Amino acid sequence: MTRPSTFSGTASLFDDFFEDFPSTKLGNGFKNVPSANVIEHENEFIIELAAPGIKKGDFNIDMANGQLIISAEQKDEKEEENENFTRREFSYNSFSRAFTLPDSIDSDKINAQYKEGILKLNLPKKEESKKQAKKRIEIK
Repeated sequence: MTRPSTFSGTASLFDDFFEDFPSTKLGNGFKNVPSANVIEHENEFIIELAAPGIKKGDFNIDMANGQLIISAEQKDEKEEENENFTRREFSYNSFSRAFTLPDSIDSDKINAQYKEGILKLNLPKKEESKKQAKKRIEIK
C-alpha cells in the first residue's frame, strides 16, 4: 500500500503555477536538463538550477509570452596534430527549460546570479499580490 505524500498538495500548487517543459532529450529518452528547485517566499519566488561546470556566459535567460526560458550551450573542440595523424574531438552540450510564470510575478525585476554551480533566479512578486496580514472579520 502506498501512502500519499505529505507534500502532494504543495507539488500540485507549483505545477499549476510553474509548468516545466524540458525541451532537450538524449537519444535514450533521459532528460538532459538540470534539476530545479522552486521556492515560494512571501515577497518572491526563487528558482535554483543545479548546473555545475557551465560558465556564466554560456547561459541565456529570456522572457517570452509569460514564460521564463533558461538555456545553456557549451561547445568544445580539441585538435592534436602529429606527423602521422591529426585528431579532432568535438563535444556539444545544451539544455533548455521553460517555466510558465504566474501573473503575480513582476517580470521587470527578475534577476539572476550564478555561483558555485547553482544558477539562482529571484522572481519578485507584484506589490498587490503579496500576502496581506491576517485580518479578523467581525460577525454582526
